[in-house]
Amino acid sequence: MRKPTLIAAIMGVVIMLGLAAYWKRPHTATGHEAGGLRVRGTAIVEGGGEPFVMRGISHPYAWHRERMAAFADIKRLGANTVRVVLTSDTVAQEVDTIVDRCRTSRLVCVLENHDTTGYGERAGAITLDRAADFWVGLAPTLRGTEDFVVVNLGNEPYGNGDTSGWARDTSAAIAKVRAAGVRHLIMADGPNWGQDWSKTMQSNAAGVLADDPHHNTVFSVHMYGVYDTAAKVTDYLDAFRAAGLPLVVGEFGRRHTDGPVAADAIMRAAGARGVGYLGWSWSGNSGGVEYLDAANGFDPDRLTDWGRSLFADIRATATEAATFRKASR
Repeated sequence: MRKPTLIAAIMGVVIMLGLAAYWKRPHTATGHEAGGLRVRGTAIVEGGGEPFVMRGISHPYAWHRERMAAFADIKRLGANTVRVVLTSDTVAQEVDTIVDRCRTSRLVCVLENHDTTGYGERAGAITLDRAADFWVGLAPTLRGTEDFVVVNLGNEPYGNGDTSGWARDTSAAIAKVRAAGVRHLIMADGPNWGQDWSKTMQSNAAGVLADDPHHNTVFSVHMYGVYDTAAKVTDYLDAFRAAGLPLVVGEFGRRHTDGPVAADAIMRAAGARGVGYLGWSWSGNSGGVEYLDAANGFDPDRLTDWGRSLFADIRATATEAATFRKASR
């Protein structure tokens, strides 16, 4: 091998530093990534127009902050997306680390603020307006990650009481986040603890999407006991499809406190329609709902029955985001 000249050696160092910088924040989107993840009709597409269908699971980071191996483990089992539970006390440095783990694990990263859960019915739940303030504070941290980060405004932002303010509050929160310069795909959860049995989100989604200055919001229904038959699952998915609106199943399990869930039907229907889904959840559930764990003790080699079923379908249907495939060429 010929000894490299000084100029060649310098160029080699420059190239290596450039490649290393690509995988570190800030990551400024260029070329095919300039648009980031966005909605197109009922679909989510990437910067180059490639369809992206979420296949993954939630990781309860906020309650198990030491479990950072979960990102690589979830990826190894075939997922292309991880939804990460945050709370309002999660600081920017933590989010920066989480985003880097998602990037290096080649996972699309859905970040969600969990403190809105059951607002109006659960003591201590915060409003979507306060959740928007959380995202405004993170705007500088998230800048340049639009190609693989999704902002989930607030988890299950209304309980089962009066949901009439959902559309107004969701649109106002989106407007506040957009005004702060957040250009990411936004995910908006439905009311009724996410299950939208009142059809409030279904009836108002078109207006909320139209109100988004970037027209880049995907809607998220959580499917638990309300969706105990295949017909209920398909009716809900098909209503969004008929309206030309983007939808994902942002949470589901095989059963919950409100009864059994048609989980197999959810996966089949989502697959047939190109709808993304995110199971709940990786591990660490407590308070009598430990059956929602996909992995025993955060161990990817000790999946539960629920975890085996979920990840079998994920492996069969997931495609890695094009942004990661292109970056590795």
